[in-house]
Amino acid sequence: MTVVAALALAGGVLVPGAAAQGRAVIPLSHPLWATPQAKVADSAPSAKLSFRVYLTMRDQAGADATARAVSDPSSSSFRRYLTPDQVRDRFAATDATLGAVRNWLSGSGFSIGEVPANRAYVEATGTTGQVEQAFGVDLARYRVDGQVLRAADRELSVPAALAGDVLGVIGVDQAGALMKPDTTDGSPADVPPSDGFRNAPPCSAYYREKIDTTDPAYRGQQRPYAPCGYTPAQLRSAYGLDKVRSDGSGTTVAIVDAFASPTLYTDAAEYARRNDPAHPLRRSQFAEKVFPANVDQEPPDQCDAAGWYGEQTLDVEAVHAMAPGAKVLYVGGSDCQDASLDEALNWIVAGHEADIISNSYGDAGEDIPAAEVRVWTQIAQQAAMEGIGVYFSSGDNGDEAARLGGPSADFPASDAWVTAVGGTSLAVGNDGRTLFETGWETGKSTLTGGTYGPAAYTSGSGGGTSVLFDEPFYQRGVVPDALAAQNQHGKAKGRVVPDISAVGDPNTGFLVGQTQTFPDGVYYDQYRIGGTSLSSPLLAGIMAVSDSLSGFHHGFVNPVIYRAGGTPAIKDVRHVDGAVMRVDYANSVDASGGLITSARELDWPGLTIHTTPGYDNVTGLGAPNGLAFLLLP
Repeated sequence: MTVVAALALAGGVLVPGAAAQGRAVIPLSHPLWATPQAKVADSAPSAKLSFRVYLTMRDQAGADATARAVSDPSSSSFRRYLTPDQVRDRFAATDATLGAVRNWLSGSGFSIGEVPANRAYVEATGTTGQVEQAFGVDLARYRVDGQVLRAADRELSVPAALAGDVLGVIGVDQAGALMKPDTTDGSPADVPPSDGFRNAPPCSAYYREKIDTTDPAYRGQQRPYAPCGYTPAQLRSAYGLDKVRSDGSGTTVAIVDAFASPTLYTDAAEYARRNDPAHPLRRSQFAEKVFPANVDQEPPDQCDAAGWYGEQTLDVEAVHAMAPGAKVLYVGGSDCQDASLDEALNWIVAGHEADIISNSYGDAGEDIPAAEVRVWTQIAQQAAMEGIGVYFSSGDNGDEAARLGGPSADFPASDAWVTAVGGTSLAVGNDGRTLFETGWETGKSTLTGGTYGPAAYTSGSGGGTSVLFDEPFYQRGVVPDALAAQNQHGKAKGRVVPDISAVGDPNTGFLVGQTQTFPDGVYYDQYRIGGTSLSSPLLAGIMAVSDSLSGFHHGFVNPVIYRAGGTPAIKDVRHVDGAVMRVDYANSVDASGGLITSARELDWPGLTIHTTPGYDNVTGLGAPNGLAFLLLP
C-alpha cells in the first residue's frame, strides 16, 4: 500500500549534470502550478521564513509491513500496536542522520528550531536568499487558484550525502495554503461562517414535517421544506447510538484545523446547553493546543480565518454530539502564512495525544508536490502503527471536474493510510429514525416568477480514483475494477475514495451554534450547516463510541470495514429520487433584502461519480448501521 512508483522514492536522485557539484534533488518537490507563465514576482531575498525538513524513516519496508499487520484482522499481529517510543526506536531517523541534517542547516546559516519526539523533521528559520542557496532554487510568487503563493522554480536539491535522508520539505513553498475547510452552509453566496448567517423560515424540525404547498410542484411533486438542522439527539438516533450506553468515555478525539476561534469552547458549551442539556461539554473534557505563528514575511495574499473558525466550531460540536463522553482535543495549525497542518498532525501522532483524529480540510484534487505527499503519508502510517485512526473529509466538490477540468480525488483523503469520509443526504423522521439515506450531490433549481430554472450542481461528496496511490490491499476484491482502473494507465489500479460516509448535505444538515458578526453586533446564534467536514467528525464520534463499547481502539479501521461491506454492519447507500425546498435570506441574515426560494435535488446525477448498489465513489461502502457497526471487531 504505497504511493505509486513515481512518488515512492524516499530519498533523492542525482540531477543530470549535477554530480560534480555533489547535489541530489528531492524528487517531485516542485509544485506543478509554479510555471513561468504563472509567475508574478521574485521573492525578496531578505524575507524570513520557517520550514521543516522531514527525514526518511529507517526500514520503510518494515514500517509498511508493521502498519498493515496491526491493522489487518487476518494478521497474527492484529491490534498489537506500537508505542511512540517503539516506533521511534525502530523506524525514526538515527542520531547520526539527525545530526548530519542539523549540521548542514546550521552551516547554511539557518537557526535550528524544533525536532519533535518522533524525529520526523528538523525545523529551521532563515531568509529567502539562504533558502535559495541551500536548496539550489530561485523562489518566486506564483498565481494559483485565486491566490499568489511562494514556490521554487524547480526541484529542491540537497547535498548528495543527505540524498537518502531527506523525505521532503514543507514551508519553502506555500502549497499548504491551498488546503481549505470542507464545509458549506449551502447559502446562495459564499458566506464565511463567522459572518452572520441564519436559516430563513419555513424549515422543518424533522424530514417532511412541513410540505411546501404554496409554490409550484417541483418535477411533479410538492416537496418538503428542508430541515432546520438536525440536533445531536436526532443524529444519535439516526445512527443507532441511542441504543447503547457507551458514550465515547475513555477515548480522546483530536480535531486538526488552522487557527483557533477565540470562542471555540464557549460556543460548543453553549450549544450543548441549548440543544443537548443532558450531555454538557465539561471544561475537563476539552483541551486545546495552538501552534505559534511561523516566521514568514511573504504570506499568501488571502487568509480566510473566518472560514476556519466556523469549521472548528462545527467539528467540536459534531464530535461531542455523537460521543458526549469522549474527550475533545483541538489542535490548531499556526496561521495562513503556512497552515502547518502537517506539524499539528505530527504532534498528535508523535506523542499519541489522541486515539482518533478528524481532519476536515483538503486540497482541490491531488496537485500537491509529491515530496509533501510523502510527508503526509509517513505521518499517517505512523498513526496506523500506533493504533490511531486518522479520518479525512473526502471533499465538497463531487468529482472536481467543474473546478479542475477533469475528475479527481482530493488529497489528503486519497492517502491510502487514512479513512476518507464521504457525505450523504439524510432523512430523519419524527421518531428519530432514518427514513432514507442517499448520496450527497446537490442540484439547485431557483424559483423565479413562478418557474424553476434549470438545475445546476452546487456541491456534494468528493470521490474518485487517485493518481497518487495504488489500490490498497483492503480495497482489492471489494471496489469494482471499473472504478479502480479510472485515471490509470495500462492495467494499473488506484486507490478509490471515499471509504465510508455519514450525513454531509447542508440541505439535510446539522444545527450548529457559533459566535458570528451580524449587522447589529457580534453574538452567538445557530444555523444549519453541512459538508464532508460534518461527515468526518460525526464518523469520528461514532468510532469513539465504538471504541468505548468494545473496550479497545480500532486504529486504522479500513481493513476492518472493507471486510464488513455487504454485511448488516454497514448500510448500503443507494440512489433516491428526492428534493427539498430551501428558502434563504438574500442577505443571509434577514428578510430585508428579499428571499430566495429553490428546490435542492438530492443525489443529482450529472457527475462522473454516482451512487450505486454496493461500493460506489460517492458514499464508499455506505453508512454506519447502528449496533452491528459499533461492535465491529
